[in-house]
Amino acid sequence: MTVPSKRLLNLAGFLACMAMMGFALYAQYVLLLDPCPLCVFQRIATILLGLVFLVAGLHDPGKVGGRLYALLVVVAAGFGVGVASWHVHLQNLPADKVPSCGPGFEYIMDNFALFDALGLIFQGSGECAEVVWRLMSLSMPTWVIIGLGGLGVAGIWNNLRAS
Repeated sequence: MTVPSKRLLNLAGFLACMAMMGFALYAQYVLLLDPCPLCVFQRIATILLGLVFLVAGLHDPGKVGGRLYALLVVVAAGFGVGVASWHVHLQNLPADKVPSCGPGFEYIMDNFALFDALGLIFQGSGECAEVVWRLMSLSMPTWVIIGLGGLGVAGIWNNLRAS
């Protein structure tokens, strides 16, 4: 069996990230599930990973470029998996340990310095701990871990493999 080219697999990774974003927008605008601040950062990570795949697919790099793209895949996917993991942690806290609901993402970004805003966002809030959607008993950030984790592993393998 012949493995598809690096270019083709990188472009497939881009399409997978866009499919994830398509579902996120469907959940927001059709299912009316507003994203919490941690969801927004998971979306940013998904978009960044998709852009890495797109540029790698268009560039079709050699050995050195492949290593650089593999590193960028690690950073983007790792960031997304890390944020989603923290989100899952918040969703599984006992009710008495859940942080209180705080201000919304836009308010935080408009009224706080960047590092203060990021600190508030990653501290989490009650809205981040609420599970409002499940598929096969897994919450949306759990699916983000699976999706970005799988794409990350595939992207690393694809960009480090011999041509």
